[in-house]
Amino acid sequence: MKKFDAASLKYDDKGLIPAIAQQDGTGEVLMMAWMNRDAVVETLCSGHVTYWSRSRQEFWKKGLTSGHVQKLVSLRVDCDRDCLLISVDQTGPACHTNRRSCFYTEVRDGDEVKLLKPEA
Repeated sequence: MKKFDAASLKYDDKGLIPAIAQQDGTGEVLMMAWMNRDAVVETLCSGHVTYWSRSRQEFWKKGLTSGHVQKLVSLRVDCDRDCLLISVDQTGPACHTNRRSCFYTEVRDGDEVKLLKPEA
């Protein structure tokens, strides 16, 4: 067994790594966001999934303002060490559009079909 070091991950030229959030137990893909080294460390230390907001240039503790919290269940590193899969316990919608998943649009026969409606 090897001790995990967030610095061993392969970040892009902006110091970011993609992180895919998946609902624990069901495997439902909820969202994709970005993390930097400090966000990875904070997530592992606190158990509260923390991303890096590219638009605001600051840490984004998922659900801090909306209440739609993601609690860390597990964190996996892919074979190239350049992408993360985060198993979470999601409270409420994961998407900022108030949908359960950010992946609510499907392309069918050249048309975009909305699969989910915003939650009330």
